[in-house]
Amino acid sequence: MLSPVTLQSYKVTLEPLNKAHLLGLLAAGQDPQIWQWLLQNFCASEDVLAKWFTDTAQFDATSQLVFATTLTATGEVIGTTRFFRYDQSQLKVEIGHTFITPKWQRSFVNTHAKYLMLKHAFEDLQLVRVELRTHENNQKSRNAMLRIGATFEGISRKDRRLGQGPFRNSAWFSIIDDDWAQIKTALEQQL
Repeated sequence: MLSPVTLQSYKVTLEPLNKAHLLGLLAAGQDPQIWQWLLQNFCASEDVLAKWFTDTAQFDATSQLVFATTLTATGEVIGTTRFFRYDQSQLKVEIGHTFITPKWQRSFVNTHAKYLMLKHAFEDLQLVRVELRTHENNQKSRNAMLRIGATFEGISRKDRRLGQGPFRNSAWFSIIDDDWAQIKTALEQQL
């Protein structure tokens, strides 16, 4: 079972998402480019965000842990990410449903956040596999996954439905426990 935990570096803090984060998350999610590749714009309004928080972010705490991504120095909410599809029997989890407000994209934020999550997954939870996936055409996310050391595993066709619209093909990536020591060293050099 995933237990609520705060993960922190000197630049980024991942806190279990709670109602106090929602107004900051709403502000962080206002740029339309964020939602081009994601399944749902849950920051469309306060009402939509409140429903998402209750119905999705709080759904099944045994298999997911949703974080507010904040700046350690100021506490400003700049996005969200989560562990989900936690499978205790197979010792694996997926990291995803991530967005970072454009002001902080291609900065230190993603490196710090993914380092914290991967360290928790491999060292605290003792998992053997972490999966990541994105829309096959989301080149920014695909590049970010490669930058943190993930291995591209292929395209899964019609993997997820985009809201009530068409299905998307997903690009799959993974990091396994055998990779972690080398990836950890590389990420720590980047931090």
